[in-house]
Amino acid sequence: MKIGIDARIYDTKHGGIARYTQEVIANLEKIDFENKYFVFLRASEFDLYQPKNSNFQKVVADFRTYSWQEQLKFPFLLNKYELDLMHFMHFNVPFLYRRKFITTIHDLIITHFPTSRASQLNPLMYKIKLFFYNLIISQAARRAVRVITVSNYSKEDIVKTLKIESEKISVIYEGADLKNIDSADCNEVIKELGIKNDFLLYVGTAYPHKNLEKLVSAFDLILKEKSDLQLVLVGKDGYFYQQIKKFAKENLSAENLSKVIFAGYLDDSKLSCLYQRAKLYVFPSLMEGFGLPPLEAQAVGLPVASSNKSCLPEVLGDGAVYFDPENIEDMKNKIITVLVDENLRQELIQKGSRNLQRFSWQKCAQEILSIYFQK
Repeated sequence: MKIGIDARIYDTKHGGIARYTQEVIANLEKIDFENKYFVFLRASEFDLYQPKNSNFQKVVADFRTYSWQEQLKFPFLLNKYELDLMHFMHFNVPFLYRRKFITTIHDLIITHFPTSRASQLNPLMYKIKLFFYNLIISQAARRAVRVITVSNYSKEDIVKTLKIESEKISVIYEGADLKNIDSADCNEVIKELGIKNDFLLYVGTAYPHKNLEKLVSAFDLILKEKSDLQLVLVGKDGYFYQQIKKFAKENLSAENLSKVIFAGYLDDSKLSCLYQRAKLYVFPSLMEGFGLPPLEAQAVGLPVASSNKSCLPEVLGDGAVYFDPENIEDMKNKIITVLVDENLRQELIQKGSRNLQRFSWQKCAQEILSIYFQK
């Protein structure tokens, strides 16, 4: 069987979908020596992927996601390979592609947070973009021979919102894997970032649904009781992080502002250091399809305080303390509780470790492969 994989979102600077794409491909390489794979990548990311299985071949598909080239040109490239099955790792399936395909729909965040605050476009252009988003995701879900999603929460949301039959949707959890590096390197990373005290850690984008404004506000309150604490926010700098920086500057005193560190994008080795050295991982998101970063925190024994919204209780289990992400006071209180209660911290570490046993990228790839064979 000839299988295509859309890996045009491959560089982890682009976030969770890229991590998902990398890990699924890497683990499929380890277990499938029967099917022939064609992995389609942007030219700028082509060298990031080096096949380790002779059945995997990479192909340049230099069509920007969400572009007219994706819709009009990408299908013609795919058709050249006469694929038996195409796996789109995101919902952006070209209208003109008419061969058999599977799509992974991670979440419906844009559907539930349709605000121009989540875009740099002017309101009219954003409305046009939102119209095409709804059109593309709906047709992708309807035309796919199978929809994969990453949590039961997302499955229920897809069934309810997109009116897709439940039997067509397979829930396949992601994995969690974070590599450790030696402490000498970590000391250098900590110094380089200007971290001098215990710190709270957040890793991810700064889109409005990530709720970072309320995290910054809660941190401001926390400093009244824990004045030597720092907050480290990790994510690729851009428009939305600039908005958070602006919010922090306008709402925090100069002293408290100095305790907020915007670390920008960090590679896995540096990120691993922060997971190992942080006092607490905080995830204030209003909605997620899966929520990989707090699982990565559990993987290195870092206690987690998380939003109680969407899939997060499903994914994190009893290995986290939960707060109402829209209640700054509740967020503050739960964070301080974990910081000061050592017994609770150890309990969260142990429960987080047990929770991780439910998740594996190898298991994820194996379940995806079983769907390929079914189709």
